Amino acid sequence: MNITFHRFGSQALLIQWEQRIDRDINAAVVRLAKEIEQAKIPGITYCLPAYCSLTVGYRSPMITYDLLCREIEALISAQRTLTSTMPSPRQITIPVCYEGPCAPDLEWLSEHTGLDCEQIISLHTSTPFHVYLIGFLPGFPYLATLPSVLHAPRKETPRLRVPAGSVALAGLQTGIYPLESPGGWQIIGRTPVRLFDPKRESPFYLQTGDEVRFEAIGWDAFQHASD
Repeated sequence: MNITFHRFGSQALLIQWEQRIDRDINAAVVRLAKEIEQAKIPGITYCLPAYCSLTVGYRSPMITYDLLCREIEALISAQRTLTSTMPSPRQITIPVCYEGPCAPDLEWLSEHTGLDCEQIISLHTSTPFHVYLIGFLPGFPYLATLPSVLHAPRKETPRLRVPAGSVALAGLQTGIYPLESPGGWQIIGRTPVRLFDPKRESPFYLQTGDEVRFEAIGWDAFQHASD
């Protein structure tokens, strides 16, 4: 894979792969991020993996940009010469209520796609999704790839308040709002799972690289789990 290095502000390095949504590329991003963290290179402050890039923050004068590049290039070189593999991704099942007030845009999506609501739910729950990125809000997962028939545009006018746990889609992605916030994606369900909890040892429920499946639950089960 072709990898390029770029300065990103005064104290960050941007590492880029081919700019497309691809599981193999994202797996390479996640693997390098984990190896950088395990290497405990003095001066590195954070690693932020995305779809096809990795941002590495550093603190000078503990480490310079040029030295940081050399250290990471050495890790990449070691990857290419060793026959190591990534651990199997975590398999996560997330319950979702696709009924009533939990799914305000499901009827719209039915009209947009020509599918009935049950067909949409069946497709959404039978598709395995890859967590490509955590961003936008703390713990918000960008999940892909939706079946092409479910691709939909963002709303022309975003909602001012989207409830926490809302499961939504836009373009070829689906995602979950971890907190109440404004949002312009089409909402088709809601989960009682808390995706972000600052009191947990690991505040984010999902991580980049996880594999997610959705499981349909009824309104009563949703209310009981939300209590």
